[in-house]
Amino acid sequence: MKLLKGKKLLILLLALCVLCVCVVVMTSCGQKEKNEVRIYSYGDYIAPGLIKQFEKETGIKVVYDTFDTNEEMYPVIKNQAGVYDVICPSDYMVERMRNEGLLSKIDYSKVPNFKNIGSRYLKIADRSYDPGNKYAVPYQWGIAGIMYNSSKIKKGEITSWNDLWNKKYKGSIIMQDSLRDTMGASLKALGYSLNSTKKSELSAAADYLVKQKPLVYKYANDSARDLLIGNSADIGVVWNGEVLYSQELNKDLDFVIPKEGTELFIDNWCIPKNAFHKSNGLKWINFMCRADVAYKNYEYLTYSTPNEAARKMMPAKLRNSKLLFPSDELLKKSEVLRDVGPDGDDLYSYYWKIFKSR
Repeated sequence: MKLLKGKKLLILLLALCVLCVCVVVMTSCGQKEKNEVRIYSYGDYIAPGLIKQFEKETGIKVVYDTFDTNEEMYPVIKNQAGVYDVICPSDYMVERMRNEGLLSKIDYSKVPNFKNIGSRYLKIADRSYDPGNKYAVPYQWGIAGIMYNSSKIKKGEITSWNDLWNKKYKGSIIMQDSLRDTMGASLKALGYSLNSTKKSELSAAADYLVKQKPLVYKYANDSARDLLIGNSADIGVVWNGEVLYSQELNKDLDFVIPKEGTELFIDNWCIPKNAFHKSNGLKWINFMCRADVAYKNYEYLTYSTPNEAARKMMPAKLRNSKLLFPSDELLKKSEVLRDVGPDGDDLYSYYWKIFKSR
């Protein structure tokens, strides 16, 4: 018995030694580069030169990795496959990660430029994906609408999501090839919430999309803009950030936000719970909230900025554009995507498959 206990004690001591070594290694890896910040964001989502500018101003080295979708980013943070100090999730993913305890609260005393973020965007976040604005700092935002060729379709003729079901546009309609976005357009057309989890409403939305199917030229995402620019189609769903670029290449293109309201998105800067360099992450967020930096990002990305100080730097025509900055009344009718949970995701997938198969 004494010998057995001795062996157990030895094994226990060895295990503790291994654990201590692991802790030391992990800690040293995390602290190895104190002047480093690891960022995980969408590709091509920052104006060229800003990373070098940040490094020069702060002396902090930036390690910048990219993802294509929120769903690609989520398991990396969830499973701690990579350790990042700042991430850029969209609204519904902030909600999911917040609920799962994957995010750290923002220390706003270290982000003085947060004052530049407009209250209208903070209110949207507060009533949907980030109550109290504790975990996310809005970075870019946009709103979905209908872009159409005014040389083929009379101005003022398009006012509603339901216009995309008009048989007169058969063969010239572009729809997003995206489950939540396209189901959302159908739900809004029928007068429902784009975050509905009611089976009857989702079933009706899927049936309505099936009815539209013979009218659609193509289901596309990034290429929707190019198809409209090149006159391959006359009408389609795009984000408002695509419109100014599109109009530069095709002066006949016009844009309308449907009267029923629409989908809007807000992408955000967040600090993961397991970040090694939270202080540096906050410095990055503060830098990105600075007026001149936010304006450079606007010029490069052409999406609406939630940064009011940057908006003041815009020419009056853009600063007052209803295309870039829709009215509060219209925004009240609009919604960000919400995290509908596993059961909700299953319902959307089920009815999307029904639409796709018919």
